[in-house]
Amino acid sequence: MGQFHKGSGHHPGATGSGRRIYDLLRGQIADGTLLPGVRVMSTRELAAELGVSRTTVTAVYEQLAAEGFLVTSIGRTARVASPLAAGVSSGEAPRRQAQAAPSLSGFGRRVADIGAPALPHAERARFDFLYGAVASRDFPSLAWRRAYQAALLHQQHSLYYMQSEGDPALRRALQGYLRRARGIACDTEQILVVHGSQQAIDLCARLLLDAGDAFVFENPGYVMARYCFEATGAYLLATPVDGHGLDTDRLPEAERARLAYVTPSHQFPLGGVLPIGRRQALLQWAARHDAWIIEDDYDGEFRYGQRPIDALQSIDTEGRVIYVGTFSKVLSPQLRLGYMVLPQALVPVFRQAKRLADRHAPLLEQQVLASLIESGTYERHVRRMRRENERRRAALLQAIAQHLPKDVRIDGTAAGLHVVLWLPFLNIQQEPALVAAARREGVGVYPVGPLFAPSALDEQPRSAGLILGYASLTIEQIQQGILILAAVIAGMSIR
Repeated sequence: MGQFHKGSGHHPGATGSGRRIYDLLRGQIADGTLLPGVRVMSTRELAAELGVSRTTVTAVYEQLAAEGFLVTSIGRTARVASPLAAGVSSGEAPRRQAQAAPSLSGFGRRVADIGAPALPHAERARFDFLYGAVASRDFPSLAWRRAYQAALLHQQHSLYYMQSEGDPALRRALQGYLRRARGIACDTEQILVVHGSQQAIDLCARLLLDAGDAFVFENPGYVMARYCFEATGAYLLATPVDGHGLDTDRLPEAERARLAYVTPSHQFPLGGVLPIGRRQALLQWAARHDAWIIEDDYDGEFRYGQRPIDALQSIDTEGRVIYVGTFSKVLSPQLRLGYMVLPQALVPVFRQAKRLADRHAPLLEQQVLASLIESGTYERHVRRMRRENERRRAALLQAIAQHLPKDVRIDGTAAGLHVVLWLPFLNIQQEPALVAAARREGVGVYPVGPLFAPSALDEQPRSAGLILGYASLTIEQIQQGILILAAVIAGMSIR
């Protein structure tokens, strides 16, 4: 067995000797130096030849046997295993041949073809009007830490999976909060805790749509929701919105839609609030078509000058509305916790689907949220954030009025955490150039164009529009950012 010395370059010492012996034996099996079926030295003999302990060699043989390179048995000399181990080199990753396109399911192919835009730049602009972002300094760190420590120190009998529908204490707390804040009267059994509103939308898409079905969608609207529905193979019925949200007079009657996705408290992105007449018309349409309504209440807590409008679900007497709420805008989008209020008929299947998807949402975070809601801390935080964001909104509107051309138009100022700025002197095709020019100057702004259904972009000429989120900025940053944006817009206008 003198071949064990070949290629080692030095005599294996005590330190790391087991790894070197393993690499040497495995390499010689792989390159054919040790042929299949040949006997190898006994552990005693090899240990004596290499000057290492027999325990080290025994551990190496056991590892090689576990991996299928050696065959060992009590009282017999170990042998090299069958040729199955051949071709696996030692110390180098196996070379992989170029593969053809992966074989995917129909759902997988549709997801691959979506081509969803990437997240905004990892390197944030100096003045970034990113909608959906909130200020990290606004997070209630002290209250959260206290509640988290209390939850962490609470002794459990054992650590195991929990109910897919979520922590009972959080669902009870949400039941009371939704009645107070959103006018929703529901049983705790109807509440399902999910990983943010995006998972809620995905569950709705998978459970309520089949390939070939139709769905009603606001145009423009939240594209990540549209992608979820389209990934099922369902097709889009883009329905226009105006200053009051979804135009219910334009709801399709000839085609049967399985569901309608709406943002009635603050239409995304244009900001309209759906009035009571349209809410009733939407519910009547759903009843006629036996359709579900998904109400995405993504920032319904933020309404300025008046109390937040009650949710659409609060006037649903037919069990048609699936209410989707989130903690992303009040606390943090990184928390990844949201909730659904389901019609009773849908509770069992949604619980089962949640269980199959990921068992349940994280327990500690649910317990912390339950504590914050029950103590009143959460609602005090909501009120404080409403005041802070109203100040930011006022600063944004003042800066726009002071620095931008007088013919710009602003939508969505009455609620939410963003506005839409329309630039009638630029067309929608100029949005990418405007966004790029602003970023070069350190200002992050985001175009409206991608939120329109592709088929709707050519229906009529549209002016350029920007979505300006303000919840993550200070008043000073808002003012400076708009001042720089004004110069960028002026440069675009004179080209």
